[in-house]
Amino acid sequence: MHHHGYAWVGEKAAFDKEGLRRPPGEQPTATSPEDVRQRHRQAVAEFPYSELPPIQTAHWLMKPASLVRGTWEEPKEAGEWVGLQLAEFAPRFGSSQDAETTRLVLLVKSAVERLTWGGDVSLGHYLSGKVFHSVAVVTCSPNHAERHLPCPLE
Repeated sequence: MHHHGYAWVGEKAAFDKEGLRRPPGEQPTATSPEDVRQRHRQAVAEFPYSELPPIQTAHWLMKPASLVRGTWEEPKEAGEWVGLQLAEFAPRFGSSQDAETTRLVLLVKSAVERLTWGGDVSLGHYLSGKVFHSVAVVTCSPNHAERHLPCPLE
């Protein structure tokens, strides 16, 4: 078991486009409404290559390996990376409460605990302006939520 880290910073308006954050579902039928067929085509074309964080954290494993920001064998090392990500962006957090040191330390500790038993971690914060910061660590080989998803780096 190992862990992959992912990070994204971008406009909240892009983050809010949930259709682009979901993998394509079942192929629409010939009788499906045109807007459903069009959304499916867009998801097929864009989801696998979009840097937008997926709705389900494990679905990062469906994205290209080039989006992996780090790989760690030990949960503690992955947690340290999460801490560095949070510390880097904390001064820009939209809420001063979210940026409190004690809260950030507890988030990292919780992340390490989750990764230790094979869970995934996904954190997001609004930054000043209309910007969103997302950081995630996904357990790989296997992922508990999506056991069928292969490791993007194998």
